Amino acid sequence: MSNTNSTDQSQGSQKTQKSQESRGDDKRSKAEEPRPAPVEVLRQARAQLAELTGLAPESVTSFEQTEDGWALEMEVLELPRVPDTMSLMASYQVDLDQEGLLTGYRRVRRYERGRSDARRPGGR
Repeated sequence: MSNTNSTDQSQGSQKTQKSQESRGDDKRSKAEEPRPAPVEVLRQARAQLAELTGLAPESVTSFEQTEDGWALEMEVLELPRVPDTMSLMASYQVDLDQEGLLTGYRRVRRYERGRSDARRPGGR
């Protein structure tokens, strides 16, 4: 009976070791996979934000790679009005991981389409 127990234990430790090795292979294969191209990240970000908010991004006004992935700012039409210059627009900050999957977003600004940013004192 003790021989059976030691066989079961050795088989269990072999399974554990194989499981740990396969997890290590997963980590290596993810690290070896190329990061998505910036254009593909933009496409994914636009699609994901539209799916989550129900609003289609009209433009991307800021795009940068960060330590954790990507950071974007997108302009979205929130409320169409007539005339179009009175439509309400919004600017969204969007964060993505290294694979281009959306990890968070927030509205940072809301404005009428026809309004420009206020000039800063001494600014151009």
